[in-house]
Amino acid sequence: MGSDEEIEPGIGDLAKDAAKDRVGLVMGKVGGRVQMRPVDGGLEWDAMPENVRRPSAREELSARLAVRNGMTRSGL
Repeated sequence: MGSDEEIEPGIGDLAKDAAKDRVGLVMGKVGGRVQMRPVDGGLEWDAMPENVRRPSAREELSARLAVRNGMTRSGL
């Protein structure tokens, strides 16, 4: 039995890049890296797969509320 954090996020899933301390959407996987985009849109960034995990419930809620409340481009 594993926790949700042990399941690798797939394309379209919300994920956290622990190395950059940012939450974003998984857009794809290319060249051994995970491509992520901020929840509120913007430029993608590359993350190493070992640094990408499912966000905690608190991190997910914080990211979604920030977008809803217009707090964009905040490096979530």
